[in-house]
Amino acid sequence: MYKKLKKFIRTRLVTVIKVFNFLNFKIYLLKHEEINLIIGSGKTHFKNWFSTDIETLNVTKESDFKKFFHSKKIDRVLAEHVIEHLTSEEINTMLNNIYKYSSPKINIRIAVPDGFHNDPEYILKVKPGGTGEGASDHKHLFNYKSLQQVAKERNFKVELIEYWDENGEFHSNYKNDEKGYIRRSFLNDARNSNNAPRYTSLIIDLKK
Repeated sequence: MYKKLKKFIRTRLVTVIKVFNFLNFKIYLLKHEEINLIIGSGKTHFKNWFSTDIETLNVTKESDFKKFFHSKKIDRVLAEHVIEHLTSEEINTMLNNIYKYSSPKINIRIAVPDGFHNDPEYILKVKPGGTGEGASDHKHLFNYKSLQQVAKERNFKVELIEYWDENGEFHSNYKNDEKGYIRRSFLNDARNSNNAPRYTSLIIDLKK
């Protein structure tokens, strides 16, 4: 009896949360001219951005995009350490959906673990099945070449923002701008003390 009651309460609570998130999303779309989305955000919140998760916006379902963006188009997307958890098919579907339902000025800022990072310990933590938090669910370890290829195949232009190259050299022109704040970046991660890039991300911006 107790288990049935617990399941019933949990089901009802999830339903209430979904309705609440749906209404909040609709209000955001009505109040804002520029539509800025954080996907797979968990508890991340930034001013003038709307945080979504799979219950609010499933990026692999065009029906979700059609439901929300039939009149207003998406201007910016921020995805920090999200797409490495998706299959290749899911990533392609996500990018196709965003391309179709975005404005001409769309900017998609993507950050993922960097497969060319020169620290073997970093790679051990972030690789699929690695020792780091969440790595057991990682399906990819991208480098700047492989991630660029995925984006270009979906007709996006790519700007490299932060990355390690195949020669072990680190590059970054990332700054905290209106295109999206990346916590796990050379600039913002507290582990990068004394100007040493200990924990960085592969960051790219995609445009039409």
